Amino acid sequence: MIGYYIHHQGRGHLHRALAISAALAEPVTGLSSLERPDEWRGEWVQLARDDEARNPVGATAGGVLHWAPLHDAGLAGRMAAISEWIGRSHPRAVVVDVSVEVALLCRLHGVPIVTVAMPGKRGDVPHALGYAASSALLGAWPASAKGIFSSEASAEAKVAPVGAISRFAGRSIAGEPDQRRVLVLLGRGGDSVDVSALEAAQRETPHWRWQVVGGEGGVWVDDPWELICRASVVVTHAGQNSVADVAAARRPAVILPQRRPHDEQAATARVLARDEWPAAVIREFPSTGWSELLTTTQRLDGALWREWNDGSGASRAAEVIRSVAGLGT
Repeated sequence: MIGYYIHHQGRGHLHRALAISAALAEPVTGLSSLERPDEWRGEWVQLARDDEARNPVGATAGGVLHWAPLHDAGLAGRMAAISEWIGRSHPRAVVVDVSVEVALLCRLHGVPIVTVAMPGKRGDVPHALGYAASSALLGAWPASAKGIFSSEASAEAKVAPVGAISRFAGRSIAGEPDQRRVLVLLGRGGDSVDVSALEAAQRETPHWRWQVVGGEGGVWVDDPWELICRASVVVTHAGQNSVADVAAARRPAVILPQRRPHDEQAATARVLARDEWPAAVIREFPSTGWSELLTTTQRLDGALWREWNDGSGASRAAEVIRSVAGLGT
């Protein structure tokens, strides 16, 4: 039995969990305050939320933790539920994506931990503590993406760079892209792309066809794979899953990193801008110049994404998890 803790923010953590759990030849129990997705094949432990108190007190425990507010019923309930599940299920390992507090709780029960490392500057005390307690760290980026993750040397040495992990791995690319078709791919984790700025970009490029998925100005599409494949240019943020999905489809991209704690998206964007990836990295949403930007980006060779996402990231992650769990390969 393997446990898998899934953070509720956005949908990226869940999509990654679905891909990795499908690659594990073991029963996997989901632990999350998200509702159980239809695609989940194993047990699901529904956790209470711990972020709904109006005035949380002592949330960082003096800077040692990220989020553990005092006298919070939701926090107490979720931790008790995880402990109860460990007591009856005796998991071989728990994957944590992501929570320092959950990682420490499981380790205090004597369960080995595999933590999903996130890009950015992760040298603060809580991250260092969680990484030190983990048996392995998964990095969903290629080994060549040097500098995408920074922490203490001991933590950096633990990272297994398994490559990007996309829920679309293994799917056939749906034909050739349509010329001059733009897909704006935004997520549910929050973005700073203004609707009026998007409308202005579309007015500036009347010969391009635009479609917006997600965010404030678009419709939500549960499975945007065909839309990504049909686009000649994808405009998206620098979140791990969005980049992984675009790379899986081998589409050139305009990358607009969003502000996130620990410079998470900024770190990914720096790597994409530094190396030879088929991406134009833009710090802010441009007010003009879209016609030239799209034309230039469309000419980039999407096949260069192959090293970022070769389709085997989830399988390599499963190998690391099985090794930590003592299950062999």
